[in-house]
Amino acid sequence: MPVIYKIAPASLWQEAEEAGVFTGAPVDLADGFIHFSTADQARETAAKHFAGQRDLVVVSVEADGLAPDLKWEPSRGGDLFPHLYRPLRVDEIARVDPLPWLGQSHDFGAILP
Repeated sequence: MPVIYKIAPASLWQEAEEAGVFTGAPVDLADGFIHFSTADQARETAAKHFAGQRDLVVVSVEADGLAPDLKWEPSRGGDLFPHLYRPLRVDEIARVDPLPWLGQSHDFGAILP
């Protein structure tokens, strides 16, 4: 089962936990789906879209549990990225980890394989 990852502000994720559902960050709402990354894509996603941001979390989700609403679509550089076309229930989450900023990059530590 592949695991996919969502990087989000901790405050936004806390709101999702309280509501029981994550409807998406502003970019997700604008695009009509929740953006995820694979393990190979997550570091580049963090560098491109979250550079310098603190108080982030990485939400890990088993992709197979999201079918049929998870679509793999071409995006950055033609790579296939996972996009979820519905809200994400918090009971679908495998784990949530803090994503510290180290001054030059984010520290994924033991989050990614």
